[in-house]
Amino acid sequence: MQDTIQVLDKTFVKYITDAQIQEAIRKVAEQINEDYKDDNPVILITLNGAVFFAVDLLKQLRIPCRITCVKLASYSGMQSTNKVQSLIGLTEDLKDERVLVVEDIIDTGRTYSHIAEMLRDTGLRDMRIATLTYKPDAYKLELPIHYVGLTIPNKFIVGYGLDYNGYGRNYSDIYQVIE
Repeated sequence: MQDTIQVLDKTFVKYITDAQIQEAIRKVAEQINEDYKDDNPVILITLNGAVFFAVDLLKQLRIPCRITCVKLASYSGMQSTNKVQSLIGLTEDLKDERVLVVEDIIDTGRTYSHIAEMLRDTGLRDMRIATLTYKPDAYKLELPIHYVGLTIPNKFIVGYGLDYNGYGRNYSDIYQVIE
């Protein structure tokens, strides 16, 4: 395992190990299994970043569920664009469904707000969100965050699905930028 990695023009240092990530996912899965034990939720995965988290989370869920995806974009390089683009929209009928959104990271909350707005008029019964990583110092919204794997400082990270200009997702550990 590498302690530092180079992704394009940036150097990153190992910050969270795969073992720590898997333990956080196990705890989130326990909570979800309990909260949804009498339900069949629709799991809404945000592409591309949340794929790693979603796959490992779904392996530990013991509840019946359906899976669907949306693809959203809000970053260019290491900066938020302050706009969320829907690259692949919602295709499922969510009327009367309980929906669990799976995100890789919640920082500013713009993507989360966009998803909540997108789902507002679908007639769903209930929406919750699970995120692998959460940056409370960057989050400025009132929307509740229901399941958090890891609370982290407001530093740029890559690995385990998180990217820098499309690169760095493939690492099993999470790395933090060296500035």
